Amino acid sequence: MQRRQFLSASALAMAAPLAAPGIAAGQGARILRFVPQADLSTLDPHWNTAYVTRNHGFMVFDTLYGLDEGFMPQPQMVAGQVMEQDGRRWTLTLREGLRWHDGTPVLARDCVASLRRWASRDAFGQALMAAVEELSAPDDKRILFRMSRPFPLLPAALGKSGVYMPAMMPERLARTAGSAQVTEMVGSGPFRFLAAERVPGARAVYERNPDYVPRDGGTPSGTAGPKIVHLDRVEWLTTPDPATAAAALQAGEVDWWDFVTPDLVPLLKRSRRLTVTTLDLAGFVGAFRMNHLQPPFDNPAVRRAVLGAIVQTDFMLSVAGEDRTMWKAPAGVFTPGSPLASDAGLEVLSGPRDLEASKRELAAAGYKGEPVALLVATDFPHLKAMSEVGADLLRRLGMNVDYQALDWGAVLTRRGSKAPVGQGGWSGFFTFSAGADTATPAGHTMLRGNGGAGWFGWPEDARIEALRAEWFAAPDLAAQQVAAQALQRRAFETVPYVPLGQYFQATAFRSTLTGVLPGFATFWNLKKTG
Repeated sequence: MQRRQFLSASALAMAAPLAAPGIAAGQGARILRFVPQADLSTLDPHWNTAYVTRNHGFMVFDTLYGLDEGFMPQPQMVAGQVMEQDGRRWTLTLREGLRWHDGTPVLARDCVASLRRWASRDAFGQALMAAVEELSAPDDKRILFRMSRPFPLLPAALGKSGVYMPAMMPERLARTAGSAQVTEMVGSGPFRFLAAERVPGARAVYERNPDYVPRDGGTPSGTAGPKIVHLDRVEWLTTPDPATAAAALQAGEVDWWDFVTPDLVPLLKRSRRLTVTTLDLAGFVGAFRMNHLQPPFDNPAVRRAVLGAIVQTDFMLSVAGEDRTMWKAPAGVFTPGSPLASDAGLEVLSGPRDLEASKRELAAAGYKGEPVALLVATDFPHLKAMSEVGADLLRRLGMNVDYQALDWGAVLTRRGSKAPVGQGGWSGFFTFSAGADTATPAGHTMLRGNGGAGWFGWPEDARIEALRAEWFAAPDLAAQQVAAQALQRRAFETVPYVPLGQYFQATAFRSTLTGVLPGFATFWNLKKTG
């Protein structure tokens, strides 16, 4: 990958959002300036699976449980739980003092409505609700789950830290259909979102919630434990390109750059004023998602032909660079290094590549030159890099690639279309998932076969759904692994998506910033010393 050239000082000065926003915050205010992985184009954490939206969600909203660094659920908004009737009845009691940002108290019925809305979107939530006979609020403090069968993963579901996050919101907002976005950012989390200061494509601003009540005792870990805020204000500043972000970080104009591109890591590491590290040890998993409703990828033989041509190392080099400690390939459908990862059927990705054979398979599948509308987020470096590699491969296979260069927000909107390609639809896009989300079938949105009710791409595969149910019903890890191996083999037959390898993301922050927690970017526990 070519080294990006730094902008001149005059060019950097043109990136106005980097210098101006904090002026109104007042003298002496503890302000953190942060460059997110991408523009915060959507705000509703129940509505889309962008990780930047998830990160925003954990600032504004809280969850009933949190996950610690070991991915173990711990009470967060709940004071405690009572499980009865051999796991068929759960009663959760809310902590005292919880209030929404509009000043009203958090009530159990708010949480019930929020859970229903979240579960209408989330794979883990849908599995939970399939076992629920009754979800109700007997009073203002208690949430009741009456189950048709035991569901021991209930706390893990309600505390998941991936997308979609199970954000609690007031009932008046939670009544909004999951297919529509909520119009206000009113949560009970440690920060308030300042909607009036938002500049789409440039800036999002948060202030400390003075009414937030952290949990008593314990240690901050992941999204669990006390969320104590030491900052007055956090400004998310979207930069025009990685070079601008790197220059701003070096100059002290920003404090933290979330997703450092691999070509700039060596330069940033040379600065004694910066810390360059990896926070999320589960990494990320690249993916090629195809539209199963429209030609040519409605044909499983076409999808298999593409799968057989994929060279995972090409994609990993594009997003993680030459340092082999920063990526792993081959990788199957479950996160490498996790208990469910296996070599089952993996030879389809790890075996020798033969492009000419794949071209013959594509022709035999009946591909006749139909356009492949590829959605490419040109303002998201990691996605653009994978898209460039993927578009080149599809062209070399002989596919008629229609390269749709869009901004990240437009991709998020466009991928929701089920229309034919000629009517504004799409054929495929490149994306990534957090390794924590792809470690098990519970939250693995791309490993579903539930058709139109599923994630963008909408594959329908009853066998995948049956194997997923077997995993949930498995009595122990050994049985879960058997189901997971069968799921992986099935995924390589019907190809709901193509895994592209696992990579580990570098982040960089000023040495004046302390208390950065492992995992994704969170903003409690942080202190800025200068």
